Amino acid sequence: MTRDRNQPADESPHADHPAGAGRAFAARFGRPPRFAASAPGRVNLIGEHTDYNDGFVLPIAIDRRALIVADTTAAARSTFLALDLGESAEADLTHPLEPDADHPWANYLLGVVEQFRRRGAEPPNLELALTSTVPLGAGLSSSAAIETAMATLMEQVVGVELDPLEKALLCQRAEHAFPGTPCGIMDMFVAAMARPDHALLIDCRAREAKPIRMPPPEQAVVLIVDTGVRHELADGAYAARRATCEQAAARLGVKALRDAAIDDLADAALTQDEHRRATHVIRENERTLQAADRLEAGDVARFGALMFQSHESLRYLYEVSCPELDTIVDAARDLRDEGVPLHGARMTGGGFGGSAVVLASPDATGRIGDHLRTAFRERHGREPRVLSTTAAGAAGAHTTASY
Repeated sequence: MTRDRNQPADESPHADHPAGAGRAFAARFGRPPRFAASAPGRVNLIGEHTDYNDGFVLPIAIDRRALIVADTTAAARSTFLALDLGESAEADLTHPLEPDADHPWANYLLGVVEQFRRRGAEPPNLELALTSTVPLGAGLSSSAAIETAMATLMEQVVGVELDPLEKALLCQRAEHAFPGTPCGIMDMFVAAMARPDHALLIDCRAREAKPIRMPPPEQAVVLIVDTGVRHELADGAYAARRATCEQAAARLGVKALRDAAIDDLADAALTQDEHRRATHVIRENERTLQAADRLEAGDVARFGALMFQSHESLRYLYEVSCPELDTIVDAARDLRDEGVPLHGARMTGGGFGGSAVVLASPDATGRIGDHLRTAFRERHGREPRVLSTTAAGAAGAHTTASY
């Protein structure tokens, strides 16, 4: 099949609907599942490493989702199937849970179950199958998608309905306690509260979100460029950045860097790293608020310029980019400078790998995708995966017949 020149990605026509989970469940457990829930990944348009500094972020949910199907069981232990990995794990959900060192992927499920227990629920054992179309390690929050899908499934299983904010906070606690990543609230917040065709301007301190309508598809589209460099945020680099920000805030005498101004840094006894990290966070919060205003006004050109500025700050001040991400953003900037209707580009997610996000005219996506793949191949010897996405909706329960 020949790819349309305006189709930027090698993607299935139903990338947002993971297929085959119900069939795989029935084949393994001898009956169809009774419960099903899914939740989206996300791409952050701007506002990076600001969430755990009580700042502002502007993500959208993407049209790729984690899906979990399950049923209760009378067995003494639960069985979890990771269909995409071809692995399984077991645990007794009727007793307090601990992280599973042998099956790290299972901790995104177990951590959520344990948080329900701590709320007073009495989880039964489950037979469960998990699959996802959110690329793993691509900076698109595959972990929060799994956790939020699991929380939505557990609502059905134990018969409770959580407020979306409460669900997001439960999933954040689960990630802190089991996978061990000291993440902010953004990923879970957008998975639980996203609105179709909108970005969310999230105030991470107030835990409030303002929907911002995305440009119509004839004006701008979102491309995601997955570098294939897989990051591990729990390996220490992410935690180190967060600790440095907390140290800088303490030296400045503020609760969080959200409360600091650039002028405050001049007389503060900050280390070089603290100064760089604080400068990024302060300016990034300013950029994010400006970007939300520009998006609301339909000014995609100015919005895109702020995206490029954000990347340079993440590259040189926060030092979380990598050569592969820089290649994509530099190539995108070259196209814009040549007059191609490409509005902006930046790394997205925690960094150290993962993906870049590009905002572009739909008429140019074929040319943009080809150019980015070529530039990347010439420098790194392989091609990145280029995906397009719409702004999707939040987590939800499903009828199992669909899966």
